[in-house]
Amino acid sequence: MKVLMFGWEFPPHISGGLGTACYGLTKALLKCGVELIFVVPKAYGDEKPGTIRLVNASDVAVNVQDEIFKEYIDNISFVEVDSTLVPYADDEQYYHIMESIEKGVTFEKGVVSSQKFSFSGGYGKNLMEEVRRYAMLALEIARQHDFDLIHAHDWLTYMAGKEAKRISGKPLIVHMHATEFDRSGENINTLVFDIEKAGMEAADVVIAVSNMTRNTVIQRHGIDPDKVITVHNGVEPSEKEMETEIPRYLDEKIVTFLGRITYQKGPEYFIEAAYKVLQRDQNVRFVMAGSGDMLPKMIRRVAKLGIANKFHFTGFLKGDDVDKMFGLSDVYVMPSVSEPFGISPLEAMRSNVPVIISKQSGVAEVLQHAIKVDFWDIDAMADAIYALTHYEGLPAIFKKHGKEEVDNIKWDQAGIKVKEIYKKVLS
Repeated sequence: MKVLMFGWEFPPHISGGLGTACYGLTKALLKCGVELIFVVPKAYGDEKPGTIRLVNASDVAVNVQDEIFKEYIDNISFVEVDSTLVPYADDEQYYHIMESIEKGVTFEKGVVSSQKFSFSGGYGKNLMEEVRRYAMLALEIARQHDFDLIHAHDWLTYMAGKEAKRISGKPLIVHMHATEFDRSGENINTLVFDIEKAGMEAADVVIAVSNMTRNTVIQRHGIDPDKVITVHNGVEPSEKEMETEIPRYLDEKIVTFLGRITYQKGPEYFIEAAYKVLQRDQNVRFVMAGSGDMLPKMIRRVAKLGIANKFHFTGFLKGDDVDKMFGLSDVYVMPSVSEPFGISPLEAMRSNVPVIISKQSGVAEVLQHAIKVDFWDIDAMADAIYALTHYEGLPAIFKKHGKEEVDNIKWDQAGIKVKEIYKKVLS
């Protein structure tokens, strides 16, 4: 069985959970004997795909005069990126985008004329243009390779999946890792929503990462329930144990938030809960690890509350730095407003860190040994943080049973389920 898979990120070049999830699933599928051709907009040359065949879309040449591109090019249009796409940007990109919008700059429409297209591989101001060009190149990639079915991850690749299906006639599976409602609340970008809806309507099967996400695509996007299947994410086993304990130069307990600093992740609730905890005990430090459009606002809020001496902003962390941060942490908090799944709590539990998660998260469906609170309930969140940092028996229980629990939430299980979906689609 050979699968043509479209993604947007591949380690070590990832900006969040999407790249991590795709990598975990691909490794699990390889163990199941599935052959993969994994396509990314831009490969950097330092990826280690193993036996996965990694295709760099930036290296693919197309003859735009070819008849198969005619229909696509005739309908192509490039749209200015507006502020509702900002959740993808880091804080530096955010400033540039906002500055351009304030000056009334309109990004020029792309001209499809060259045979190769250069991709940034990120989430910058030309994101929508890259999404559309990626879809056009998918036509040529699908024409060049032999495969049995197509698997497209998240809305960024849905158009690519649709075009690959159009030219090949092969079945299409789309994987919904996060909906536009998760990213933007009710103030959605309608263009992104339309791409999500069209991709899921064109698909033979939609894989949702949680029952919460499944309900969203059925109720909000109007997708046929019979073709929406939940496959929960897993967590990568730790490739190496910490050789030595990370030195701590302070006696305070450390409470960590790690994720994009955007509306979806609920960083403001973490800060308000931190303030309440510090009213009761000054022997606690809080860390916000990540970047995003809300970072400047969060820094200002911490300063206004007068807790800057107990609050640290690290910027975006990845790889070993994430492991080190968990190694320093006494509690991990994920206060997401809407989290389709949420891999980071599993990574924290794998590192023996007790976790507090919002009830509005997909991972809450599979975890028993985690404290669950409503994202908006900062009093309950503060109480949970205080309890885990003051009553020794409580974190000991969560560490022991949490580690045992997370060791059984593996990508291998997800790989087996996805392969069964493949077999059913091809039967």
